[in-house]
Formats: sequence, structure tokens, C-alpha cells
Amino acid sequence: MMENTMTVSRKRDPVLQFSVFAPNKVGQLNELVQHLAKEDLHIMAMCMLDTTECTIMRLILDYPDQARSAFERADYAYAVSEVIAVEVPTEAQVKYITTALVEAEINIHYIYPFVARPEGRSALALHLEDNELAATVLGRRGLRVLGQSDIAR
Repeated sequence: MMENTMTVSRKRDPVLQFSVFAPNKVGQLNELVQHLAKEDLHIMAMCMLDTTECTIMRLILDYPDQARSAFERADYAYAVSEVIAVEVPTEAQVKYITTALVEAEINIHYIYPFVARPEGRSALALHLEDNELAATVLGRRGLRVLGQSDIAR
């Protein structure tokens, strides 16, 4: 029963990640953070990858529709993708997550922690090769797969 509930809510309520592309120069992250604050958007999870030419700032925000508008108004180049967000009650749970995904032969492209969640619980954002299968596998293991509404403030 828990598995079906998680899978169904996952289909209706996916967690969206924004990958914002910017030149690799001093202050780009600060500029983005300041812009989001002015738009009353909260960064729930983030990570950054920089190369010599470009910086990719990956963000999970509390309200994706508002975020799209904010990025467009400020002329940020961005892409949106679905990720899996899973609650991690303790650091020991990380091994259960990775073990479950390996056993299901699901490749983890990248993973990063949430900065904050409304309930104050820890969570991880995972970019995977098969989100639907991962949600099912993690749900079967008793792990709580989050939807965007679980992340909104």
C-alpha cells in the first residue's frame, strides 16, 4: 500500500530541479541567490559545478512555477529536470538508499543534500537514470520519497 501511494504521488507531484547556466565568474552564485530572494523563492537544495567556461547551478526551489518566471525575467538560461527526493532520517540510511539502487541496477548520475525542508528533516536529491523505478524500489524499502508539495514552504 505504501509503495503505490508513493509512486502515484511521485507521478502527480515530481520534484523539479533547475539547472541554471552562467559564465564562470566571481559573484554569479551571489547574484542568483540575491535575485531569488527578491522574488521570495527559497533554495531548498543546491549544488554547483563549474568548468573553465561555464557554471551550472543546480537548484531545487520551493515553488517551480514562480522560479520559471523569475529566471525568464532575469534572462537566465536554465533547464528543468525531474529528480527523486528521498528523506534521510539518519546518515546510516544513505547506505540503504545506495544499496537499494545498486540492487535494482539504477545508475546514480549525481546526488546532493537539501539545505532545508519545512519539517526540518534531512533529504537527498538524486538524479537517476530511471526515476519511476527508483521511487518504487525506495518505497518498497520503507523510505519516504518526497513530492514537490513536501518541499514547498
